[in-house]
Amino acid sequence: MVEQITKGIRVSVKTHFEGSFIKNNETFYAFGYEVTIANTSKDTVQLLSRSWFIFDALNSPERVVGEGVIGKKPVLKPKESHTYSSGCLLKSPFGSMRGHYIMINFATSEQFKVEIPLFNLNAIHILN
Repeated sequence: MVEQITKGIRVSVKTHFEGSFIKNNETFYAFGYEVTIANTSKDTVQLLSRSWFIFDALNSPERVVGEGVIGKKPVLKPKESHTYSSGCLLKSPFGSMRGHYIMINFATSEQFKVEIPLFNLNAIHILN
């Protein structure tokens, strides 16, 4: 697990390899990840959007931008957290992801960036 705190918001990420499959003569590697966003600040905040950079050892980096996370824009009061699961497909058994969320602080109306730490996506069985 990796984690990082930005402006009182702790982002923790756990990953796992889900398996591989072949489609149209290409091999794909499926990875899952679970993200927990915890509000350790004194203010209520809301997640507005996300931006991911996906690095695949066999492809150019890909950027994914969108509103919320898995269709939600969670509001987090102090000491609350939100956990969600998602995943990605790579053409390589090795890659990584990093990114950021845009959040708003309800007390100040300030929007701010919360870093998502770099985490690795590795099909461990390939290493043996």
